[in-house]
Amino acid sequence: MAPEFQAQTVGTRIIVWDIDQGMELYSSGFYGKPIGVRKPQLGDEFRDPSEISPFEAMYLLDQKKINIVDEQNKSLTKTKFRERCSTNFQNFDSKMQVYKYLRDLGYVVRPGLKFGVDFAVYTKGPGLEHSPYMIQIIEKNGKIDPIELVRAGRLATTVRKNFVIATTIKNKLHFFTFGRFKP
Repeated sequence: MAPEFQAQTVGTRIIVWDIDQGMELYSSGFYGKPIGVRKPQLGDEFRDPSEISPFEAMYLLDQKKINIVDEQNKSLTKTKFRERCSTNFQNFDSKMQVYKYLRDLGYVVRPGLKFGVDFAVYTKGPGLEHSPYMIQIIEKNGKIDPIELVRAGRLATTVRKNFVIATTIKNKLHFFTFGRFKP
């Protein structure tokens, strides 16, 4: 069975050129968003191609729901796409592990750049709620500066989110949640 969706790499970006496919990806699981639209809403009619994150693309590739081609329209295998992502994105594999784990549990996982973290995580989806979690991945042998932890906690409190650290301990993924204090 052929994949339902088609995307193309353009440098480090992954674009779904077919507007209807981009709209379907967004409405079926909040994958990607139209280029130039900051906060798309469910039911919006898309007028532009969509961009999906490398994590979304890899997840959909694993699910056999998408075909990804390079700039020369050559189809990329999972292995080639993962290699490309690992070259272009720091700690891609560990971030992908967290992304997949959370998606498989039914969470909507979006880029967390505006919060200075790896992911913003929703229980329902963007536009339906504010993300209750901001997640930072710490590499297996990585460290976090105590000052950075305090900063992240203060930001999380200010934006009313729980700050979560995800890391691997003894080959098992662990999550440490820092809840906000509600006086």
